Formats: sequence, C-alpha cells, structure tokens
Amino acid sequence: MGILGVEMSPQRNPRASKSKASPKRKHYRRIATEEAWSIPEQMDAQRELVATTKEYDPDLFLWRIQTDPNGPVHHKLLDLENMRLKEMDKYDVEMHLLALTSTGVQMMAPDRAAAVAETANDRLAQAIQHQPDRFSGLATIPVQDPPRAIQEAERAISKLQLNGIMINSHTNGEYLSERKYWPILEAIEGLNVPLYIHPRAPIPLMAKAYRTDHLEHAIWGYQAETGLHGLRIITGGVLDQFPKLQIVLGHMGEGLPYWLYRLDFMHGRVRIGFDRPKLKLTPSEYIKRNYFITTSGMNWEPTLKFCIEVLGADRIMFAIDYPYQDHEDAVEFLDAARIPEKDKQKIYHENAERVFRIKKAKSTGQ
Repeated sequence: MGILGVEMSPQRNPRASKSKASPKRKHYRRIATEEAWSIPEQMDAQRELVATTKEYDPDLFLWRIQTDPNGPVHHKLLDLENMRLKEMDKYDVEMHLLALTSTGVQMMAPDRAAAVAETANDRLAQAIQHQPDRFSGLATIPVQDPPRAIQEAERAISKLQLNGIMINSHTNGEYLSERKYWPILEAIEGLNVPLYIHPRAPIPLMAKAYRTDHLEHAIWGYQAETGLHGLRIITGGVLDQFPKLQIVLGHMGEGLPYWLYRLDFMHGRVRIGFDRPKLKLTPSEYIKRNYFITTSGMNWEPTLKFCIEVLGADRIMFAIDYPYQDHEDAVEFLDAARIPEKDKQKIYHENAERVFRIKKAKSTGQ
C-alpha cells in the first residue's frame, strides 16, 4: 500500500518483464501482503482535513488525489469485490492482505480516529468472512490515543480474528520508539501478531528538504522516513524490551538491508561524543530476528537477490501495492526472477501463511 505520491498512475518499471499476461503462466499460490483499501468514513474525514488545512502537508497533498471521485485510485480503494477481484483473477493472485490506505486514521482527532478505525475493522472482518479465500486483513488502530489503540488492537485480533496490525509510520510527528507508545508495542507482542509499519511522507519539518523536486513522496521520502522509523525502533532499545515483536517493512525493507554493515560498524565502534542506548545485539541481528520485508513497489531482481542473500528467503514476502502499482508488474517480476523454486514458493505464499497465520490452500497443498 505504499502510495506513489504525485504520479499516482505509475509507469511500468523499465526493468520489469515486458511480456503480456499469459494463460500459460505457472500457477503459484500468490498472497499479496500490502494491498490498500478504504471506506467512505475515512474518505470523508480526510476530505475535511484537506479542506481545513491551509499550510502544505505532503500527506494531505496526496489525499487531495485519493478523495477525488474523478481521480485514478478513488474508486479502486473503495471497491473490494468488483475491479479488485477481476484484477486478482487476471493475474492469478489468490489473496490480498488488506489494510486501510495510508495514513489510516492517524491524522484525525482521537475520537474520530477511534470511531473510523472500529468501523473499518468491522467491515474488513465482514469482507473476509464473505470472501475467506480471497481476503485477509490488517487492523487499523488510533495510535494517537494509546489506551484506545490497545483496546482496538485486542478487539480486532481476538474478536474479529484479523491477521495483524498496520501503523502508518509517524503519528503527529512522533515515532513508536518513544516510550508513550511502548504499551501499544507490548500489546501487539502479547497478541502474537506482526506489526506492519507502512510508509507515509516525512513529517513536515523533514519534508522541507525534499520539496523542491517533490522528493517527499514515494520516489525517496517514504523510504527515508520509514527506514528511519524502523531503525529508531532498534537503536531506541525497543526490541530488547519486546524481543518477540515481529515487524514488517515494505519496499524491500525501506533501505535497511543495504546498510547492515555500516549500521553495525558505526553503532558498535564509533561512539565518541554519542550517548546511544547500549543494545544486547547488533542492529543487523535485530533486523534478521525481528523484521520481515515485502517486495511491494520494488520489482527488481538484483534487489530481490541481494535481500535473499543478506536476510534469507524466509524473511521476504510478496506484495503488489494495489491500487498504486500494478498486478502485472509484480507478478511477472517474481515469476521471472532467477531464484531457487523453493525460495519463490516461500516468498509467494509460505512466509505469509506463517507470519500472518493465513490458512494453507486446501486443494493444491501450497
């Protein structure tokens, strides 16, 4: 569900396969793990924010496009069982793991956020009940109100049987590494479900450095902001406090896998003048123990091979980023990837089944 920012109608990745959809495509159980949807109540709340906010905000810049009925994604976000299922069937994608599109409810006033989150989770559970072989889902919680966020997380997982929690990076410019949010992380760890940290634009203070060329959106700002968030959870000692917490990052890990050597070197050896918390493990050990990544929006074989080499295929899951990116590009990329078949099966479905507790397919055994 990584939003593509100002483009919104992405051009095909020049490195992706150019072949057309083919009825001879090899069958895999394809579970896509970062797929966006919305509800009218979310659209209405965000539309009000757009109308009443005068200063530039990169997330609301995007919401002007998302809430436009004549825009490229508005109807696709609100649709579950028409256009979406047709696209899934066309490219032999069996399941979407759905989550309320960014920024979820995190920009709303606390009462509105709690109400919209509860409504969204109820409707998501109903959609899964109606199409249990096609949909699974991540719960939305009002992070800005930690007690109610915990209450809704517990309800969504224990009662509604959703598959995990999604939080759209920062909330009011604050990160989950700050201690006021630790009770939320403790609750998620206790529920034994993964936390998906989804991108949003950098906080306005950060975004100023990106704005000249509109770099605050998906071209760079999203991964820079979300990678920072993922790293702060490590360096802030969160994963020493909650060692069983499992975190999912999209877009091939938001840049973190490529930085493992330098993170370890600089954190462990270069401490002159710094007062970082002492950690039980190296940063790379936390990433390999506590983080999963998905392929969302990164349909490039060299990146996939590198991440398999440094993290292992057991830590990577398939994702499309619908409706912000296309089924065709994502499916053709992974189908054509020159990786071991056993790794392809793990990435397409086995890891998602294990991490998000999705039932295995009955007929094929995949």
